[in-house]
Amino acid sequence: MTLDELNEAPRHAFIAALGGIFEHSPWVAEAAVDKRPFQSVEALHGAMVEAVNAAGREKQLALIRAHPDLGGKAARAGALTAESTREQKGAGLDRLSDTAFDEFHRLNDAYKVRFGFPFILAVRGFDGRAHDARSILASFRVRLDNATETEIDEALRQIARIARLRLDDLIS
Repeated sequence: MTLDELNEAPRHAFIAALGGIFEHSPWVAEAAVDKRPFQSVEALHGAMVEAVNAAGREKQLALIRAHPDLGGKAARAGALTAESTREQKGAGLDRLSDTAFDEFHRLNDAYKVRFGFPFILAVRGFDGRAHDARSILASFRVRLDNATETEIDEALRQIARIARLRLDDLIS
């Protein structure tokens, strides 16, 4: 799909095309649709991030909580969105040993107990380098010591990065 096609699409088609960019949160696309036309993918992304930033803490927390655990049970069960499956597979999380899976499960649980939402990390990088299981586990351990507000802000930054990568994949 091209940016011109998105700019010219009916409202419902725009929302349908971009509804999954922010995990299970089509309200972000709904908030951006009336800001068309977008001159660039960067401008579209900026409008979507602005919608998240203006949404208020409760809606932001709901967005964070809409994300799956990294290397979690849903991934093993094949219950993730296509985008999340592709992202986790790219980081090798579909090939975790039982020991590594247990470590991810333990850290996911500890993180959720501490913060009340899942650990979010953009596992794909803009420079073509992806995180792997080791670097993700290292990030888990470091971020478990953060303050809650710091982690909310970091989760939102990571979600924005994920969204930009997804937009880049979608728009030609």
